[in-house]
Amino acid sequence: MTTTDATDTLSVRRRGPSMADVAREANVSGQTVSRVSNGRSNVDADTRERVLAAMRKLGYRPNSAARALRSGRFHSIGVIMFTLSSFGNMRTLDAIAGAATDAGYSITLIPVPHPTQGEVSVAFDRLSEEAVDGVIIVVEAHLLDENDVVLPAGLPVVVVDSTAGGRYPMVDTDQAHGARLATEHLLGLGHRTVRHIAGPERSYSATHRREAWEATLREHGADVPPVLVGDWSSESGHELGLELARDPDVTAIFAANDQMALGVLRAMHEAGRAVPGEVSVVGFDDMEESRSFWPPLTTVRQFFGEVGRRSVEELLHEVETGERGGRTLVATELIIRDSTARPSA
Repeated sequence: MTTTDATDTLSVRRRGPSMADVAREANVSGQTVSRVSNGRSNVDADTRERVLAAMRKLGYRPNSAARALRSGRFHSIGVIMFTLSSFGNMRTLDAIAGAATDAGYSITLIPVPHPTQGEVSVAFDRLSEEAVDGVIIVVEAHLLDENDVVLPAGLPVVVVDSTAGGRYPMVDTDQAHGARLATEHLLGLGHRTVRHIAGPERSYSATHRREAWEATLREHGADVPPVLVGDWSSESGHELGLELARDPDVTAIFAANDQMALGVLRAMHEAGRAVPGEVSVVGFDDMEESRSFWPPLTTVRQFFGEVGRRSVEELLHEVETGERGGRTLVATELIIRDSTARPSA
């Protein structure tokens, strides 16, 4: 190594490698390095690999702030999420992160511990301090119809699993269709009616499932019994299941999620009521563990991965074109296992 080369290398180490350093190392123009850095496709494969090898050798990282100034984009998505503990939200978040990565975007996550109007507005205030191109809101509650939720003007927003009053594109599971599938399955087996353990009253998903359950019973001329309200937990399903187990007329139960259905199964076992011999039980979600319940649970499958992917697609479409989407519903599927059967004579 000559004295000049050694001096140049020491200078790179002190100030960090520049685009010019990469161009010199790869023996290409600075414009070519810029194209590779920005993910452009008009660079042949051999040249691209040579530039990438030079970047790795020198430890060069593209300056995202400078790139944002040139392009007007930060290649980052904000995600506001009500809870990180629920099965559906974690699956949706995983899909959002994967789809964002595939599109060359990072995500900034802002959890909202208590889904009130004020908390959502505070989350947006926090995101306004971050460099994001758009926001996906996963707030499983009736919030965005409220007038006091102030969202920043001009920032693309997609809402998942909540209401948006028509102001923003929405992506969601077809909750109503899933509840109809569950209720019609039980009625089709010959049960005279279906009891329902709903999710929390503030929940958007729970409301749509409960309304579809009731409408389906009425359409089939079945009695509409009182609704029992749980909190999505297996503990609440167990408590309410014990209440239903004491009623000999109860032969079919539709729980608004699999965790509450698990609690119902335990309650029936403790009360000495056989499932599905005396009582049929259906859940909603199709958690991985549902097939390992005893008996394996009949349930409505939600495609959380598709919901997450579609929400990123809708958001990036608006970011890139300025065109706002509408309402996207992802289909559900009834998965029939061993927890449902015809009522005993």
